[in-house]
Amino acid sequence: MAPRAPAMQRGQDFLTADHFDAVMRTVVAITGASGIVYGVRLLKALPSPKTVIVSEDGARLAEMELGMTGEDIHRLADDHFSNSDMFSPLASGSASFDSMVVAPCSASTMSKISCGIADNLVTRVASVALKERRRLVLLIRETPLSSIHLSNMERLSQAGAFIMPACPAFYPKPRTVDDMIDFVVGRVLDELGVKNQLYKRWAGRPAATKGSRASRRTRR
Repeated sequence: MAPRAPAMQRGQDFLTADHFDAVMRTVVAITGASGIVYGVRLLKALPSPKTVIVSEDGARLAEMELGMTGEDIHRLADDHFSNSDMFSPLASGSASFDSMVVAPCSASTMSKISCGIADNLVTRVASVALKERRRLVLLIRETPLSSIHLSNMERLSQAGAFIMPACPAFYPKPRTVDDMIDFVVGRVLDELGVKNQLYKRWAGRPAATKGSRASRRTRR
């Protein structure tokens, strides 16, 4: 059974045509930044129902990085819309989705969302998520970051978005690129309230033995 969205745990169910929906609905947007694999892996791990929007540049990068077409990515979701389709149901605040993840999120897309520019479906749905107080996760794929990027991130964070640079951790001792990808995607799923076992969670470190350098440092 699909887990409930965090918003729904607070009793904010969304009204459908004939009943209150208790299933989390997630929109995944894939934009023109390197790291298309993050969005693809997320789509594979997310429970249904899920909808995907792939930008034109995102589709081009998918072919370059993964050998996948936009249609291949569409098949990983229950529904899909063109990024130019501003008449999509998702473009309205009345649309019944609970969360949106932009993975990867280009710096350009992030900046547009921060400034309230809704010139395509991805930025419009993100604007809807913010104004309707729904969960918005931006998996940023850019480095280094300019002061403009940082300012936009701060503004989005204050507006309620979750800013997640695609930063893998190394305490799980990853052995493959897939391990590092799974860590990042697992953390995104955590933010959505989706239980997962994509990565090994931090369990603390063993207590320092008596007389060790670490224990002496702790005592100081």
